[in-house]
Amino acid sequence: MLVFAVETSCDETSICIMESNKKIHSHMIYSQEIHKKHGGVVPELASRAHLEILQKLYLDCFKKSKISINDIDVFSATCGPGLIGGLLVGSIFTKSLAIGSKKPFLPINHLEAHITSTSYNNEIKYPHLIMLLTGGHTQIYLMQNKNNIKLLGETIDDAVGEAFDKVGKLLNLGYPGGPEIEKRAAYGNKNTYQLPIPLASSKNLDFSFSGIKTFVNILTKKNSLTKKFVNDLSASFQKNIEDILSIKLQNALDSFKNKPINIKNVSIVGGVANNNYIKKSLTKITKKNNIEIFFPINEMISDNAAMIAWNCICKYDESLLDLNFKANPRLAI
Repeated sequence: MLVFAVETSCDETSICIMESNKKIHSHMIYSQEIHKKHGGVVPELASRAHLEILQKLYLDCFKKSKISINDIDVFSATCGPGLIGGLLVGSIFTKSLAIGSKKPFLPINHLEAHITSTSYNNEIKYPHLIMLLTGGHTQIYLMQNKNNIKLLGETIDDAVGEAFDKVGKLLNLGYPGGPEIEKRAAYGNKNTYQLPIPLASSKNLDFSFSGIKTFVNILTKKNSLTKKFVNDLSASFQKNIEDILSIKLQNALDSFKNKPINIKNVSIVGGVANNNYIKKSLTKITKKNNIEIFFPINEMISDNAAMIAWNCICKYDESLLDLNFKANPRLAI
C-alpha cells in the first residue's frame, strides 16, 4: 500500500510518500523562517506559508520518488489538533488530490501520530507508557494495546516546547528556542540558578511550566544578557526541565507498582525528545526501573509527514476513511 501524507499543523510543511513495508520513497520538510523575527509562530503567516509551499513540495515529492500520483492507494493528512488555518490548508489540499485521483482519504490525529512513531523502529510491547513532549502538548499516555490509548496526565498551562521557546525569546536566542538553549547550556553551569519545580511534590502526572517562564523573565530583567549569564541560565533552565520530566516519569512508573499493569517499555516522543541532555536523563530513569526506552528515528521526532504516513499505515481500516472529516484544532485522541 502506498500512502501520501501531509503535515501542516503548525509551522512545518511536510509531505511523505511511504509504502506499507516501511519504505520511505520521499519525505520533505519545509521549516518556515518567517516566524523567527517574531520570536514565535504567527498563525496567519503560518497558514499562508503552507499554502505557498505545498504545491512545490508536492511536485518535488513525486519527482524524487519517481512515483505517479495514480499509484497512491490512500491519501492522509493531519486534521488536528493544531492551528486551524494550517490544518485547513493541508487537509483540503490532500482531500482535493484524493478526489481527483478517486482514492480514499484517511484523517490523522497529530498526537496519535507522535505516539505511534516509535513503533516504526521498535517492537512495542504492551502495556506501553508514552511521554509526549512538543511545542503544543506535554502529556503522558498509557497504551494497553494499539487501539486503547488513555491520557494519564498533561500540562495545566504551557507545554514544555513552548516554555523552551519563550525562555529562548527572553534570552534573545531566537526561534525555535529549544536547540539554541541546548547549545548554550553546554557552556553554562547548571547549578547557578535554582528555578521552581511546580507540582514536584504532587504524585499526579500533571505538569506546569508557566511559573518557570515568569521566574526567568524576572531574572532577565535583573541581569544583563552577558554570554556567561545566558549560558548559565540556559543550563539551569534545561536542568530544571529535566528534573520535572524525570520526576513525572518516575511518578508514572511508580503509579503502576503493586498493580496488575506491568509496564513493558516507555516511549519519549515529540520535538523535545531531540534534546540529548533530556534523553540521557530519562534513559537513566528507565534503566533504573529495568524498562526499555524508545525514541523515534530522527525524521519522525519533530512535526513531520513521515509519522503521519506511518500512523495511516498502522491504523488503516476502511471504516476510518472519511473524506468529509472536518479539521479540528482541539481534536482529542
